[in-house]
Amino acid sequence: MPTRTLPTIPLSEIQSHNSTKSCYVTIDEKVYDVTSFLDDHPGGGDLILEYGGKDIKEILNDTASHFHSEAAYEILDESLVGFTADEPVIKAAVKTSAPTEVLPLPATAIGNKLIEREGGASDLPQRDASTTPSQSQSHVYAATGMSSEADLSKETDAVTDYKTYKFLDLNRPLIPQVYFGNFSKEFYLAQVHRPRHYRGGDSAPLMPLAILEPLSKTAWWVVPTVWLPPVAYGTFLGLTNISPLPLATFYWALGLFLWSLVEYILHRFLFHIEAALPDHPLFLTLHFLLHGVHHYLPMDRYRLVMPPALFLILATPFYKLAHTVFYWDWYVAVMVFSGGIFGYICYDLTHYFLHHKQLPAYWRSLKKYHLQHHFADFENGFGVTSRFWDWVFNTELTYVRQAQPIKAT
Repeated sequence: MPTRTLPTIPLSEIQSHNSTKSCYVTIDEKVYDVTSFLDDHPGGGDLILEYGGKDIKEILNDTASHFHSEAAYEILDESLVGFTADEPVIKAAVKTSAPTEVLPLPATAIGNKLIEREGGASDLPQRDASTTPSQSQSHVYAATGMSSEADLSKETDAVTDYKTYKFLDLNRPLIPQVYFGNFSKEFYLAQVHRPRHYRGGDSAPLMPLAILEPLSKTAWWVVPTVWLPPVAYGTFLGLTNISPLPLATFYWALGLFLWSLVEYILHRFLFHIEAALPDHPLFLTLHFLLHGVHHYLPMDRYRLVMPPALFLILATPFYKLAHTVFYWDWYVAVMVFSGGIFGYICYDLTHYFLHHKQLPAYWRSLKKYHLQHHFADFENGFGVTSRFWDWVFNTELTYVRQAQPIKAT
């Protein structure tokens, strides 16, 4: 329960806090500073900014558009900075002979009853069912320990988490801990698929040597910067050496289509190779580097897209394969490969924006789909830019309301 040391903030001041530099929201008379959460909100900071300086009680309770779990309210509780005297509070303070029971907020038990009489919300120690999902409405998915995408952005207490699970200390380099941790494969896979959220800096430390740490991080804009020029050049070569033009365009589109299948195959059979993964520290570490770290820290924006060096290693066999399949014309192979690499660029950017941006309607559907892969069921839902191959191979995720869990504990 908050103390009386928090200030009462005028409504006009709250309404002015509606930018990326300072963003306040309210629920009834409570005021929250959510500025630091803008970058971590699973729906993107733009969605929060739409309600900057406004009351968010109604949108939080709108389960048709988005279900907010208990974690969302816990994040808000940590951001409480004061109270605002809305109309019911002011009326209660004016009408009563004991205004100090109402102001400064939070009100006393007597003051809460006075505010309720004027149509306001009482500041009880526990939220009522209309404000917070009840325990009967929410649940935890057994495989991930989470109940909704909001949980992905709930800050992990590194010390408590390490003491509880005896897995990885988020304050120390992770790679040596995985390699020397003597974890069984079963324990490692169970833990690496229970997402954590590190907010101690840009990213949790990964490499044992500080000089190597920058090499493990990749900003999203690096992907188009590095790969669009060679794609443009390869496309130019194809367009100028393959005729007629529609045929050249067909080969490029074929490469783009084939990438969607490659994306599915890589995600399902390489990134999620768990069943065939040897129970050895070296292979567990390789799995962690390749994809495990993304499931362990899914909201880490610098380890979300693929580093250029790693992608070059993965792409080289496909370059050779393209020239083997389309052996009769070097330019055809280059054109198909260029279309495929463009598909990869779209994939990595889409993946990043699904985690960190508010998007138009089609991509919002993909966002819900992909984040469910993280917080509910990592054994299905391997398509990122499209659900087509999940449909073809029967690995589609099924949206399930919190009141109707797939698996719950």
